[in-house]
Amino acid sequence: MAEAISVRLNDEAARALRALEAVGMSRSEAIRSALIESAIRLRRRAELAAEVASLEADDEDRDEMRVVAGLMEALRAPG
Repeated sequence: MAEAISVRLNDEAARALRALEAVGMSRSEAIRSALIESAIRLRRRAELAAEVASLEADDEDRDEMRVVAGLMEALRAPG
């Protein structure tokens, strides 16, 4: 079931909505799309942060990164 909501747009949001409408999106479609895409970005950001935390806590992985960095530094051209 669809739920109707009301929002107050600031100037920036109103411009963004007009831009989406200009390419053929309805107001409802533009707002639904923006909400869904925003939620996806937030979820991905949280997943990435969890992955980073996991890697930072992995001592073996950190040791391997140091070894690889050392090898790369040894292969670097002088100067």
